[in-house]
Amino acid sequence: MGTQVKPYSDSDKTKKEQVAGMFDNIAGKYDFLNHFLSLNIDKLWRKKVVKYLIKHRPVNILDVATGTGDLAVSAIKCNPKRIDGIDISEGMLNVGRKKIKQKKVDNIIFLQKGDAENIPFADNTFDAITVAFGARNFENIDKGLSEMCRVLKPNGICLILEFTMPRYFPVKQLYGFYFKYLLPFFGKLISKDKSAYTYLPESVQAFPQRDAFLHKMQQAGFKSSSYKSLSFGVAAIYFGIK
Repeated sequence: MGTQVKPYSDSDKTKKEQVAGMFDNIAGKYDFLNHFLSLNIDKLWRKKVVKYLIKHRPVNILDVATGTGDLAVSAIKCNPKRIDGIDISEGMLNVGRKKIKQKKVDNIIFLQKGDAENIPFADNTFDAITVAFGARNFENIDKGLSEMCRVLKPNGICLILEFTMPRYFPVKQLYGFYFKYLLPFFGKLISKDKSAYTYLPESVQAFPQRDAFLHKMQQAGFKSSSYKSLSFGVAAIYFGIK
């Protein structure tokens, strides 16, 4: 199972229902907060994902937990024939649909409501699958990884960008302070959702990281997996080949 840290501790809804509701609540402010709270470093991380993706020349890409479609839009640089994005939050998808229409890429990117643990596509459909900051929100991480492996073509690549906890002084201490105090404060102030940006650091700490996550990828069916740390261990890109 994935981490069962939930956004709203006083709710009896499932993690999946809570995560969908949380992102619906913050959808309008999500992009601004993402860039503001990461000092725009999240844009550089997405560029790195696309840089690795380009080498594989994918024709059909699936962006899981696509949110407002930032990574899907970045992946246009790979010159694919089609990019599908799925997410469980209709609020986030609506923001994403407006974005891709404004950027005039709605003839290549197609967003739809969909669950990472029950992906609405046939086996062996995609050349590449991407996930940016969505894997730790899965209710069942093992099922999500297995589903991604299922819809990926043989020798296709899966790239997962996710936060990690830095391990070394002084980044570990500085990041810990920022994550525990500053991020929830500004997140609550701007998004008006008091739980969303408290949940974020809690979910990162509870999520299997580095070698532990690679092990889960291997168990899900990826025959080759590795990771690359980013920004002194604040994030990582995980690679899996089917």
